[in-house]
Amino acid sequence: MDKGAVENMLEKLELILAAPPGDTRAALGFGLTVAHAAYRVGGGPHLYRAGPPLPVRGGLMALDCAGFDGRGDTGPLCREILRECAARGFTGVLCDFEATPLPPLVRALQALTGPLAKRGWPLYVPEAYGAQVEGARVLISSALSGGSLVQRLRDAQEQYGRDRVVLAVERVAEDFYLPAPQGQGRPLTREALNALLEERKPSVFFSGELCAHYFTYMSRDSGAHFVLFDDAGSIRKKLLTARSLGVSQAVLSYPQTADLLGEVLRGL
Repeated sequence: MDKGAVENMLEKLELILAAPPGDTRAALGFGLTVAHAAYRVGGGPHLYRAGPPLPVRGGLMALDCAGFDGRGDTGPLCREILRECAARGFTGVLCDFEATPLPPLVRALQALTGPLAKRGWPLYVPEAYGAQVEGARVLISSALSGGSLVQRLRDAQEQYGRDRVVLAVERVAEDFYLPAPQGQGRPLTREALNALLEERKPSVFFSGELCAHYFTYMSRDSGAHFVLFDDAGSIRKKLLTARSLGVSQAVLSYPQTADLLGEVLRGL
């Protein structure tokens, strides 16, 4: 694929940056749509701000449900979300909920789809909620330890419909003991990954299927290891892969990608 074709594809892929209040100013500097991760579903359930009042308008509301006990009438929550979106000029809602769906949150999202669609505002939900919330855009994680990203996205498009699939880019850095039958590794901080690369000086390879870099090493204490990680090039490859399959949006976490976002976006 020539450079012109690559750039043309990425120009058509809308990127969304999810940023907490402390990173809002920096995230806005990239000129992309910002999902303001300043909201939380709390007891009641009610909508709570996770930080001080936002000094900005526009973008998306991003909310999590950390600590929510799963009880209560969701009617007030839906009204509060719509009211806050209108007051802040938000044009959509991005839900960063835990993996296991909570019935009250399912009901709340189902109730929100109609009012949001009427206003032309998209609703983004984790994959665990996708089958239960018709019409919502479904966030498909890019983080894989096996298989291929292409097949992952194709399967999601077949299940939910092409227009509903959104790539959720997760920056990977994991150390797997081998064998790893559960496909779960030990998360590495950027500092730990860099220290490991410096100490081991391994041969680093790129997996076209996973769209991630990897290397192996041996430890005298714990045996064979497999390390999977992302950099700017692999994240860009994930975006290109998604775009080539007709995915029109991708979400990136600003805190996860702040140090390499400029390189990812360079030339777009």
